[in-house]
Amino acid sequence: MQITILSEDFDPHGQVSQYQREHLTPGGYGACSIFVGTMRDFNQGCAVDFMQLEHYAGMTESLLTQYASEVIQRYDLLDLLILHRVGRVLPNDPIVAVACWSAHRAAAFDGTRDMMEYLKSNATFWKKETLKGEDGDEGETERWVDNV
Repeated sequence: MQITILSEDFDPHGQVSQYQREHLTPGGYGACSIFVGTMRDFNQGCAVDFMQLEHYAGMTESLLTQYASEVIQRYDLLDLLILHRVGRVLPNDPIVAVACWSAHRAAAFDGTRDMMEYLKSNATFWKKETLKGEDGDEGETERWVDNV
C-alpha cells in the first residue's frame, strides 16, 4: 500500500503503471480497478478558474493509511495506491487517483469505490475555489467547498 500527497501535477496512469511494475507480482492478481478524478471548470452553477487544495500534513496521511488498511481487509485486496494533489489545481488537472488490485474484479471495483467515497466525504482535505469573473477573467470571489 502506498499513499502519496503531491504538490505538483502528476501523470496518474503512468504512476499507477510504474507502481504495478515495481510492487506487484505479474500473474499474482486478476484485476486492477483505477479511478482518476480531475478538476472541472464549473461547480454548483458557477465557472471555476482554479482551486486550492489544503490538508493537515501528517494527520491526513495517517487517517488515509488507517482507512486504506480497513479497505484492503474488507475487500481482500492485494494492494492499494492513492495519489492526491494539494496546492493550486487548474481545470483538467488530475486531483486524485486510486488503484486497487485483487484476485477478482468485484473486489477491485468495490475497494476503489469505497476508498473514493471516503476521500470525497471524510478525508481531511479542504477545497477553496476561485470563481471566474463576469468577463471570464479570474475573479475575486472565493468559496470553500463542502466535501459532497
